[in-house]
Amino acid sequence: MEGLVICPANHVPLTPLSFLERAAFVYRKNIALIYGNISYSWEELHGRCINLASALSQLGVSSGDVVATVAPNVPAQYELHFGVPMAGAVLSALNTMLDATTLAQKLQQLEAKIIFVYSDCIGLVLQALTILQEKDKSCLIVLIHESNNVKKPPVSSSGPSKILDYQTLLEMGQPPNFKIMYPKNEFDPISINFTSGSTGKPKGAVYSHRAAYLNTIADIFRFEMGKSPVFLWTVDMFRCNGWCLPWTIAALGGTNICPTEINGKEILDAIYLHNVTHFCGAPMILTKIANAIGINQPLLPHKVNVTVAGVLPQPEILIKLEKLGFTINHAYGMSEALGPMISMPWKCQDEYLSKLNEEDVDVKIREGVHNIMMEEVDVKDPESMESVPADGKTIGEIMFRGNAMMMGYLKDSSRTEAAFEGGWYRTKDLGIKYANGNIKLKDRAVDVVKTEGKTISTLEIEGVLIRHPMVLEVAVVARCDDVLGETPCAFVKLKKGCFVTDEEIIKFCEDWLQDYMVPKAVIFGDLPFNSSGKIQKFILRDKVNNALKLCLHSVGELPTPSS
Repeated sequence: MEGLVICPANHVPLTPLSFLERAAFVYRKNIALIYGNISYSWEELHGRCINLASALSQLGVSSGDVVATVAPNVPAQYELHFGVPMAGAVLSALNTMLDATTLAQKLQQLEAKIIFVYSDCIGLVLQALTILQEKDKSCLIVLIHESNNVKKPPVSSSGPSKILDYQTLLEMGQPPNFKIMYPKNEFDPISINFTSGSTGKPKGAVYSHRAAYLNTIADIFRFEMGKSPVFLWTVDMFRCNGWCLPWTIAALGGTNICPTEINGKEILDAIYLHNVTHFCGAPMILTKIANAIGINQPLLPHKVNVTVAGVLPQPEILIKLEKLGFTINHAYGMSEALGPMISMPWKCQDEYLSKLNEEDVDVKIREGVHNIMMEEVDVKDPESMESVPADGKTIGEIMFRGNAMMMGYLKDSSRTEAAFEGGWYRTKDLGIKYANGNIKLKDRAVDVVKTEGKTISTLEIEGVLIRHPMVLEVAVVARCDDVLGETPCAFVKLKKGCFVTDEEIIKFCEDWLQDYMVPKAVIFGDLPFNSSGKIQKFILRDKVNNALKLCLHSVGELPTPSS
């Protein structure tokens, strides 16, 4: 229409950096972050981020440069989520539990100009840099200590890198002479997050300022957050930028509680002490809390919203927590979608304690609807791209598209094109959909068991096994069979001090599952987890199928760790 324009007055590139600017103005004296005896107001935190960005600029960091971090949820890690992009750079928060070789591979791909390292992780990082030394990968290390207010001498090293103290770096900042480098284009990258690598080589998912901004808004609705929430950091900030929640808490002028330890007692203590309203993370935190609940544990001062993504623990644990005052939400997502994308509340029902049918007690399979920034979610035939019927039984591939998605994989155009083929992001997860729009995950495409023309979801079998009172952890994989093609094989780790036979486990499954879904073999022992806390099923598949080839045992005589 005539007379319309797009100009700076009505169009500003979207960036979550604007949330910190607003928080420093609107909530300036409110407490922004607490870590042990350290606390900062939003005004103080904003000043520290400005100092950080200014210092980075003085060190030669400029637009498009990558700055890496290897640190847990300490104040500096939170500040880096603002300070690095304020300098025009791209943040890559790396998993602190990586081995040196894997870390070296990621640093080589990132070509990071500066690495911020928590003091406890310095040995790991120096070892990784030593691996890269012959490739001339020397860089500056900024060492983060336990307390941001205490300066300690830099760690000496014979390695290739110069080491600077974090607090010293902040003091280099010159706020009056520094101007925040907002993105000229909202599609400019703000961060790089590596996938877990549970199904292949980890990939660097690149997030844009625009996607981070929009996902931050979605978080407010997804986690049912009101003004000034109190958020306990139990989800690692190196996992999808803490599900974009560093920026969400700033948008709402909330308070970040960074615990010094992640255990059940500390979580409970923090809730009572700081009036925590929300926290997120892996389902194991639910078990930790349940184990820490005392006999006369007082009810929570208010409802506490907790969202977990992954395999839920036994229903008894969920019921115990909900009766104490927790509202539990179960989520499904991935690095490419900036974290959880589908979620649904888990409702406390005492009938879970009694035997119900499979669908009623399906607490392991993630089900729900997508967030408001994800335009469409569907279950499609991966070949025809036609939607499967919404009948709750036809299996297809879960796909989605929308504004809260990665831009692509770092330096990997072929994988990016494959992921977005057909105009949808292809998760390679299998699922079904219902008439009410809910999506339910059935399994990873690479993990299903195919027997006599039937497709078996390993997640459904695991959902039954985890209900056994003596089972702590479980994974089900496909075991080759000359007659049936494949059969389910269960790997089970029992709770401490418990004993049960494989026959008893199989009998338990027979009471809940159709005959063709019942595991034909059970192997007891520890399960292999990667650095992201995910079970590496490919290791288990290799283990059981190699054992078959070598030992030629019958189904009932499979080797176990004890044999």
